[in-house]
Amino acid sequence: MPLYSTSVPQFSKMLKNLDAWLEKAIENAKERSFDPEVLVGARLAPDQYPLSRQVQSACDSAKLACARLAGKEAPKHPDTETTLAELRQRIQSVVAYLATIGPADVDGQERRPVHLPFLEGKVIDGEDYLSEFALPNFYFHIAHAYGILRHNGVKLGKMDYIGGLNGLRDK
Repeated sequence: MPLYSTSVPQFSKMLKNLDAWLEKAIENAKERSFDPEVLVGARLAPDQYPLSRQVQSACDSAKLACARLAGKEAPKHPDTETTLAELRQRIQSVVAYLATIGPADVDGQERRPVHLPFLEGKVIDGEDYLSEFALPNFYFHIAHAYGILRHNGVKLGKMDYIGGLNGLRDK
């Protein structure tokens, strides 16, 4: 499968799902009469990132993966978001950036050496980077954000997580 179809559209879809979950979290908080901003610092375990950092990390994973595959510079975000509105803006900013990357930027880059700053002196082929690191890391943070929201009573189900299915049609 081409790199583009397994990266950019899927990252975009899941980030849009994440944004919808945050909207549901705000609605849920209003229904239950609590300040939705308390969710920004919520976490599943004391040694895990709070919701804010899970969202930031999911955004970073998506934009950096696509930028690295395309050989481009990713936009920088200083990780200063402290409200749900700011986190939603971060998501929307990354989705807008991903829209600038097309199939011609990514497809055919399976063997592009990807440099990872946290593994100095090492490179990994684009295809291996996407399948073995970028996608699992992205889904790790997305799943934890979902788990934090569910744990805090936001009414989300499996289809909220999966989102729409592009190829779905009648028989």
